[in-house]
Amino acid sequence: MTDSFPFLNLLKQYEPLRREILDAIDRVLASGQWILGSEVKALEEELTPLCGAEAIGCASGTDAIYLALHALDIGPGDDVVIPTFTFFATAGAVVRTGARPVFADVSPDTYNMTAETLEAALTPQTKAVIAVHLFGQCAPMDELEAVLDGRDIPIIEDAAQSMGARWNDAPAGSMGRLGAFSFYPTKNLGGCGDGGLVTTQNADLAKRVRQLRVHGAYPKYFHHQIGTNSRLDGIQAAILRAKLRYLDKWVARRQEIARTYNETFSGMNSIQAPVIDSRAHCVWNQYTIRVIEGSRDELRASMSDRGIPTGIYYPLSLHLQPCFEYLGQGQGTLPVSERLTEQVLSLPVDPEMTPEMQGRVIEAIQSKQPA
Repeated sequence: MTDSFPFLNLLKQYEPLRREILDAIDRVLASGQWILGSEVKALEEELTPLCGAEAIGCASGTDAIYLALHALDIGPGDDVVIPTFTFFATAGAVVRTGARPVFADVSPDTYNMTAETLEAALTPQTKAVIAVHLFGQCAPMDELEAVLDGRDIPIIEDAAQSMGARWNDAPAGSMGRLGAFSFYPTKNLGGCGDGGLVTTQNADLAKRVRQLRVHGAYPKYFHHQIGTNSRLDGIQAAILRAKLRYLDKWVARRQEIARTYNETFSGMNSIQAPVIDSRAHCVWNQYTIRVIEGSRDELRASMSDRGIPTGIYYPLSLHLQPCFEYLGQGQGTLPVSERLTEQVLSLPVDPEMTPEMQGRVIEAIQSKQPA
């Protein structure tokens, strides 16, 4: 087996920033403000223009979705439509409120929910929709909003993978009633631990989220609602502030890598490159192809033998997860997503990749093309 390289090299990303990050951590420790505090406030202020909405730090991306739902009073008896082809946290946050997730299918090209699949999933009990901006590309927000026109059903943007993405020049996090971001280390803006962000242009909702993240208290020890403990700590905020200065550079490198993949794969019949809508500015949190001829798993094994890492996001649709059997959306109900789980393969799109590394990825795929 040849030498391997990581799918995402966080250590290599860290090395040139080491001094800045350590200085940021020391600044927090010296301040004594270790939870929320001035660093979190500064991060929120710096992210507000990027997201086009007021930014509110919290403990994780999962909590960000939950806080957004809670702020809208989603609870028992309510249905929330979400795409079935996404990470579990989106559905888990819905269930935590007591509401019922209703799963929608997705586009075979962009992997995002569409107007048609949203329309098919709406029920008389639908009280909210979560539009996931998967892999760094925004869902078609204007088309989803058109489906909901006149129904008073808000959209929450799950932008966990899409910090800095845009749709028709509108930033991810600015288009729905609320947005939710993750700072998990593998995200294109990731911390050194968990962290999340809620965004909204509605001042009343922003105030409510700020209260909900501290047990519903305002002022301290006076609780007008039941919230949760979901506070972003100062060290994570300081690290994220240090890394935020490099986000544009890292995204540009991801886009360069993606362009090279796209140009190479355009003539191949056995795989389909990800399709980017002309209205989208994609930040490429993942680069995910579809293996449409031959076996995805055989290709992945062959690449592994060559020391090339890949990922499968996601191997089982949410509507087929054992914990959601009670919802009754069984095998065959959402066929596009079910097919995608057998075809998708994510390739390295790490900003720290060298051209030689990417060449190895491309060569490995080319070598498995049918004659």
